[in-house]
Order: sequence, then C-alpha cells, then structure tokens
Amino acid sequence: MAQEIDQHLRAIRRTLRQPTAGLTGPQRGLLDAVIRSGGLSLKDASRQLGLAHSTVSGIVDRLAKQGFVNRQTDRKDHRVSLIVASKVAPALHCPLTDALRRAKPAERKSILEGVRALRRAVK
Repeated sequence: MAQEIDQHLRAIRRTLRQPTAGLTGPQRGLLDAVIRSGGLSLKDASRQLGLAHSTVSGIVDRLAKQGFVNRQTDRKDHRVSLIVASKVAPALHCPLTDALRRAKPAERKSILEGVRALRRAVK
C-alpha cells in the first residue's frame, strides 16, 4: 500500500512541476506568491516557499532576466529589497487548482480529507 501511495504522490508531483507558461514549478510558485502579496522580501519568499534563501535568489534572478519580476528597495526599510511582479508577468494557471475545478464537490472534499489524514499520519 505504501508503495502505491508513493507512486501516486510522485506522479502528482511530476504533473504539478510541469512547466506552465514556460516556468518551472518553483518559478511559478514564487511568481504566484509575489503577485498575491504585492511584493515580498527574499526572506519572506524563502519562508513561504520552504526553499533556501540562495535557491529563491537564483529563481528571482531567472525571473528577472525574463522580465517577469523586478527588485525594488522597500520604501519603509531601505535595507530590504522587495521582489515585485512586472507588468509583463504571465497569467498563471495552477495545475492543482485546475484539477480541483474539474473534480466534483464530493471528490474535492474527499481529496482534502485524504491529504489531511495522510499529513497527520506522517507527522
């Protein structure tokens, strides 16, 4: 049973990490967080994504090179650099959100309950 669950989780992760709009999963996650928040520091982005500061910095560099984000000095604290979405940032479609939209309400509830139960069990 554990092996089959692991296979399903790996397949789901692979699907969710597929490039969308030419972006990898981590790039998409960062861009989504930046858009939702209106701007994030590297420290906050790192915490939200659960990735190392240096990893997030590299992702920001690649997104900036593509023109999707900019680094701006925080008006309140000039020592802090904020990552903000540019006007040319692509519209994002989350594969998980799309999949949940396609599912019936009872299936969505069942998925959430199952994921919660699995998370509790692995703690």
